[in-house]
Amino acid sequence: MKRSRINDIMAEADAMIRSFGFVLPPFAYWTPQDFQARALQAQAVIDARCGWDITDYGAGRYDQMGLFLFTLRNGRLADLQRGGGMCYAEKLLISKQDQLSPMHTHVIKAEDIINRGGATLVIELFGSDDQGQFDENKGGTVFCDGIRVDYAPGQKLHLAPGESVTLMPGDWHAFWGEGGDVLIGEVSTVNDDETDNIFREPIGRFSTIEEDVAPTHLLVSDYKAWLS
Repeated sequence: MKRSRINDIMAEADAMIRSFGFVLPPFAYWTPQDFQARALQAQAVIDARCGWDITDYGAGRYDQMGLFLFTLRNGRLADLQRGGGMCYAEKLLISKQDQLSPMHTHVIKAEDIINRGGATLVIELFGSDDQGQFDENKGGTVFCDGIRVDYAPGQKLHLAPGESVTLMPGDWHAFWGEGGDVLIGEVSTVNDDETDNIFREPIGRFSTIEEDVAPTHLLVSDYKAWLS
């Protein structure tokens, strides 16, 4: 993705988030130079990979297959493993109309996916085989706002604003906006986007950046190069 396109997506996303009454934390608006100057103070943010995250899954077709994310807070895997402490994470996402977030599951993370506003969020579901692999013939069980839903393989949930689904490890899912763009909330156990996203197809989680302009704000995938 071109950096200029990423900068534009950030501005568009911030405007949409604000339109629903949400405001991102102050570090969201730091310039790269601000981050460099305050890296020591912001070490917890950097280590937890909180911040801007925009991906086209390496396919170069962001409007057709991509996702905007902002990690607001993220806990520690060590806390999750010992069963106490900061074991949770929270994100805001934007799924544009007909923009696919492709079929994937997680090994560790359980998550609530919440339609925070906008159009309808469609989630396509499949279950796992005994080894946790995608199984096109298997369904499963999820909870929508606490209500049990037994899903058939390939069943689609249609979540209106205010509705949510709880997905457990092994629930394979893809999603997109239907009829317009959707602001999504994600509340989960500790999030690790580097190792805990298991895609059905061999695709990348992060984009390759073409530096045609300077970044307005850093992506989480920029932290290693800019802040190490």
